[in-house]
This record gives sequence, C-alpha cells and structure tokens, in this order.
Amino acid sequence: MRCGPPRCLRERVTSWVCPPQSCPAVKAERLGVAAVSIDGFECAGHPGEDDIPGLVLIPAADALTVPVIASGGFCDGRGLAAALMLGADGVNMGTRFLCSAEAPVAEAVKRRIVEATELDTDLIFRELRNTARVARNSVSETVVRILADGGTFPDIQQLVSGARGRRVFEDGDLEAGIWSVGLSQGLVRDIAPAGDLVERIVNEAYDVITRVTGLFADSTRV
Repeated sequence: MRCGPPRCLRERVTSWVCPPQSCPAVKAERLGVAAVSIDGFECAGHPGEDDIPGLVLIPAADALTVPVIASGGFCDGRGLAAALMLGADGVNMGTRFLCSAEAPVAEAVKRRIVEATELDTDLIFRELRNTARVARNSVSETVVRILADGGTFPDIQQLVSGARGRRVFEDGDLEAGIWSVGLSQGLVRDIAPAGDLVERIVNEAYDVITRVTGLFADSTRV
C-alpha cells in the first residue's frame, strides 16, 4: 500500500503553518512547487507556534495560484465542504484515514482514536518552540511536566524517541511513546475501509454544498 502522493509529486509539494502571504509559501510557488498544504492549529504533528486555525489560514491562501490543500481538523464531508468554501482545492485527512481498515497500524491505536475526544491531545515542546500535537498518554503528560518545570530537550529525549513511537503503531502499546493525532479524532466514529470513507465523505460534501447553495437559489446579490 502506497501512503501519500507519488514521489514525482511529493518532491514538489510544500507545507506551511503560517499565513501564506507572510511566509515562504509564495516564494516556494515561484520556485515551482506543485501545491501547498496549509496546516491549521487543529492538525496532528507540528502546527507551528502561532496557534492559527485553518478557518483563518485557508482563506489567506488566496495569495497563491497553485492548488491549496487544507490540513488539520478535517475528517468528514462537512469539513471537505467547508474547506472548499474557504478556497482550498482539497483536504488532507490524516487522522481519519489512520483510522481506516487498511491503515498499517495496530488496531489498538484505531480503537483509541474512535474512543477519544477532541480534548484528548497534548501540545508538547511548547517551551522549545517546536510545538507538536500528540495523543495524550502518560508519556506526553510527563514531557509536558518536565519542560514546564524548566527541563531541556536532553531531559526528555529518551521519552520522545522515534523508536518508542514506532512501538505504539506496530505493537499497539499506547503508553510506549508519543504518537501524533489531530483534534479531528473527536469526530471519528468508526473504523471503515478507505474506499467507503472516500465515498461517504464525497457524498456528504455534495449534500452539504447542495443544501447551502439552495439557501441562495431564489436570492440575488445585495
């Protein structure tokens, strides 16, 4: 199973977590990137240091002419419809498809995502200006506490190692290390085949956009 875009496209896609008109996204477009991913504060992993949500970041991407992919907080057709209305050309749904039947991670991880709410994440590395959103567990809470008490990266290095994080995904030991998940886990209700998810998401987006468009069917511009 191939995860992510093909290499020829992957090498020409860039991702930013700051307003496009005030960061290197515009320069990246001039250098020839094929698309830009706009990562809102809701995303898993590194959301940047300015805590700006996608609702603000995505419309700001009108400074770009290459396709814009909205990332962070999207997991269903309502989110897809909202992203399109905000000006995006598509969406990333990492957390949603991490919880698909085909995702090559332990079933325990998928079940935890279904059970969790949008409140069950931690922001770690804040003091290091390298913020990351991860699933809340005993390890993430320990990292937050050590850094809040004045600790430095060497004090937490072993806790946040990639080797420990891989054990979560491979073995299903949810307390083995830190692992990334977005706020959208609060909207994930099931583990389903990826194809079914795509069909469901597209159909829901179509229904939402049709309903909203209908609200203006008999109206004229003011």
